[in-house]
Amino acid sequence: MDRHDFEQMLIRHEGTRLKPYIDSVGKITIGFGTNLEDGITREEALWLMRSRVATIEREMISRFPVYKTLDPVRQYVLLDMAYNMGVPTLAKFKRMWAALEDGNYDLASEEMLNSRWAWQVGSRARELARMMASGKEHP
Repeated sequence: MDRHDFEQMLIRHEGTRLKPYIDSVGKITIGFGTNLEDGITREEALWLMRSRVATIEREMISRFPVYKTLDPVRQYVLLDMAYNMGVPTLAKFKRMWAALEDGNYDLASEEMLNSRWAWQVGSRARELARMMASGKEHP
């Protein structure tokens, strides 16, 4: 038996659930029998974050051509926002996207702050807006 065969056996034994569920002993579980109730390791959390960011970035590239034209700092601002609210919600920032298309980063920054999201996340929005306007990590 090789590693792939083992993984397939484990998947068959554990089953696949992509949403949390209660297992046979009452623990909150997800995936292929991963017990969430007892927590995950930092390494697992980092892997989940990186995997999610990679998926989000692929979606950003396919949905927003301007994304690839931006410098890395501004791309990271948009990734941070999409990670927080999801790409479909970020797509609703029509005036921000229009400002980015025009290369008007100050206006894009203002449009970020002129949103319910900014009110919800507070200092995170202010920091990201400064980064969008300046193109610098620590404006």
